[in-house]
Amino acid sequence: MGSVGNGWPRGGGEIGELLRHPAFDAVGLGPVESWPASLKHIAEMVLNSRQPKFVAWGSDLAFLYNDAYVSVFPERHPAALGRPFRDVWADIWEQFSPIVASTLEGRPQLFKELLIPMRRDGRTEDTWFTFSYTPLRDDDGTIAGILCATLDVTDQVAAKRGEKLALEELRAKSEALAVVNRAGAAITVEPDVERLTQIVVDAGVTLTGAEFGAFFYNVDDGDGGSYMLYALSGVDRKNFEKFPMPRNTKVFEPTFSGEGIVRSDDILLDPRYGQNAPHAGMPKGHLPVRSYLAVPVKSRDGSVIGGLFFGHGAPGRFSQAAEASLVSLAGQSAVAIDNIRLFRAAKVEIDQRRAIEDQLRKLNEMLEVRVAAEIADRQQAEAALQQSQKMESIGKLTGGVAHDFNNLLQVISGNLQLLGKDVAENSRAKERISNALAAVERGSRLASQLLAFGRRQPLEPKVINIGRLVIGMDDMLRRALGEEIEVETVVSGGLWNTFADPVQIENALLNLAINSRDAMNGIGKLKIEVGNAFLDETYSRTHPEVKAGQYVVLAVTDTGSGMTQDVKEQAFEPFFSTKPEGKGTGLGLSMVYGFVKQSGGHVKIYSEIGEGTTVKLYLARSFRSEDRATAADTLPATGGTETILVAEDDEGVRATVIEMLSDLGYYVLKAKDAQSALTVIESGAHIDLLFTDVVMPGPLRSPELARMARQRLPDIAVLYTSGYTENSIVHGGRLDPGLELLSKPYTREELARKIRQVLANRPQRRQAEADTPVSNSRHSDPGGPGTAGKLKLLLVEDDAFIRMDTAEILQDLGYDVIEADSGEQGVDILGQASIDIIVVDVGLPGISGSAFAAKAREVLPSVGLVFATGDSDLPDADRFSGSVLLTKPYNSATLDRAVKTADQQRPRAERLSG
Repeated sequence: MGSVGNGWPRGGGEIGELLRHPAFDAVGLGPVESWPASLKHIAEMVLNSRQPKFVAWGSDLAFLYNDAYVSVFPERHPAALGRPFRDVWADIWEQFSPIVASTLEGRPQLFKELLIPMRRDGRTEDTWFTFSYTPLRDDDGTIAGILCATLDVTDQVAAKRGEKLALEELRAKSEALAVVNRAGAAITVEPDVERLTQIVVDAGVTLTGAEFGAFFYNVDDGDGGSYMLYALSGVDRKNFEKFPMPRNTKVFEPTFSGEGIVRSDDILLDPRYGQNAPHAGMPKGHLPVRSYLAVPVKSRDGSVIGGLFFGHGAPGRFSQAAEASLVSLAGQSAVAIDNIRLFRAAKVEIDQRRAIEDQLRKLNEMLEVRVAAEIADRQQAEAALQQSQKMESIGKLTGGVAHDFNNLLQVISGNLQLLGKDVAENSRAKERISNALAAVERGSRLASQLLAFGRRQPLEPKVINIGRLVIGMDDMLRRALGEEIEVETVVSGGLWNTFADPVQIENALLNLAINSRDAMNGIGKLKIEVGNAFLDETYSRTHPEVKAGQYVVLAVTDTGSGMTQDVKEQAFEPFFSTKPEGKGTGLGLSMVYGFVKQSGGHVKIYSEIGEGTTVKLYLARSFRSEDRATAADTLPATGGTETILVAEDDEGVRATVIEMLSDLGYYVLKAKDAQSALTVIESGAHIDLLFTDVVMPGPLRSPELARMARQRLPDIAVLYTSGYTENSIVHGGRLDPGLELLSKPYTREELARKIRQVLANRPQRRQAEADTPVSNSRHSDPGGPGTAGKLKLLLVEDDAFIRMDTAEILQDLGYDVIEADSGEQGVDILGQASIDIIVVDVGLPGISGSAFAAKAREVLPSVGLVFATGDSDLPDADRFSGSVLLTKPYNSATLDRAVKTADQQRPRAERLSG
């Protein structure tokens, strides 16, 4: 994968950028390129999650978190990244250390609304979290860390508690109102402040015999004072509205400070009000009273909320009894004012609560809709998954049946062909043999279709433009469908390439066209469309087998009778058919389904009764240029005199093929399994070609047998045969690079032609090196892949785009290229193909580039090494003699120069001896 900055981790926001920085180093883990694959995988998943998550890994539990987690402890970020868990959370480690220890012992943990004293903004505050702790295992299965997914639920817990407190307070307020109501006094049940003021002042005038009274309620006037709400006893109210006299007159200060009652028989002069004296005859500068009584009104908590003021035009008018009555009235007024305040506050809270309940109701309704939609999506996805699993199970069954069926057909076919020579003069016998061979051919096609459905056929994919392929089939389709069917072909502009077996695409299109012809009863319109498509994450969620991404889509639409829902659900199952008996095998759509699935694609049917049917084949986009067309194999079906070792466990098949090869002139050695074949090889016998079945009993597999055979006999050719590969030499839906396969059952002519082809292409490098100077031995012959004139390169690069572009450049430069997307896949290829030069990325996931190069030198001591990296130094330059540094980014010229230099500098003695 190259060095830091090469794209790992992919995405990850701000934290991803920090991890990709060259200077980043997690405690106990080292730089990210040295992390184990298991840690890289889980770290990338965490970084790209929107839920707050962290990973603690290694002996020091290095702390790695995502962007969403930063809000949990903003003051500790970014210093906490890569530091020990214990140091990051030292303030709460005592609470969490038992949880961590239990998790590391393999026990997952889940806590809901756990109280955690959190240090934030320089102080400790109560917070609540819901979180899970999951043990993580490294590449060898040992618990190496912890995964935490968390959610801050402080607001929700506070809301629950606040709602409870609000209900309790509301209940208390209601009880207070009930107490006031039971008292029966009008002054304590009056909900209106102005009306209350009127009642209090009227009562006070009556009780004290004052000429007028006033209730100064403590309402802020904006300037730090209070204003009077009401005045009585012949005094014009407008002269007292917002009247600041009590606060600004020092004599009344004890009343408003709550220190006590103020009583006087002669008011002090105040020149500010002399010109506006409301009472006629009052001296200028005097208030409109000569004697007064002022009593503070205090709330339940002791704070002063106002005052009662009563006055008379004559001095000495207020008795002790009047004072006591006024104090009692002030107490009742305070209760009433408090109750009004509580009532108003309760009403506000009730209104707020109703608004919140309304919001919750709407939220619940929305949530119910979303849950229903999610359940429907999940049910659809589960149904699709069940269908996929059902098809997979049927595929395994049919694939296994095809394997045994092909072996039987091979025995029958081989013996019929041999018998044909013995009865060459008997025309009736020859005719019967011909009929029997035709039946074998039909059985072979049936087995091939079963293998296609079971995704077990060995594909030979190429980078192709489906549009060109479809246009090239136009004439053939028109002849196959007849003149009564109108064929329209539409190919979109800017069509992408795809990577698939062109022969199987042709077969799939032909099968779909013939099905459409039958659905239209030979009359109608067939439309073939090829275009680009993108299947997004939403589509992928309801089709679990589909990966979101770019695809090339081939759509076939007819105007036929259409399908019911039941027919659509069974359409791809083998042997299912709606055609009359004898009109079809029911394997056409099954074969199409298996081929597309084996190629990593997707198939979808759209159909309605009476409206026709559309079948869409989605094949993944390829970013490589289209493969060049090669001439078909035209070797004659002749025999030879070479020695062939046949390794076949089926006794009937083995006997038949030995006789067929002997009849072709070859000298034949036989073995019943891979281990027996290896014994023959180690005996020192001369062998030109190993002809081995892919699937045989015993501990030694056929690919391993082939590798060991090449080690002992470098010039030996290898040809595999099988009726069922079981993915042992087919990976990713394609035959492994450099391998040759003859599928069962095969005819005598197919066997003869394939044997000659493989023998003609077998390695001749040793002879070429002995006859040609080293400096020119690799670039003189422009022949095809596998010939002596081309350097064979193994390109190991995990980045798909870099790998495809580099492979195309190397092929254009004339090299024979095998690709691997990981060090592990590269190791497998080393044992199956002869490699001259390895171009390897240093920063591979899993097995690193350096580790892979070391394994390669063990298997192939003379192999040349080119290290591709963004660094300026070779990894372990002393360890890999003759290796070449290729600095990224590189172009065609620097890449070619690096490969040629590596070829010239690889260990010479080993080159000439190997």
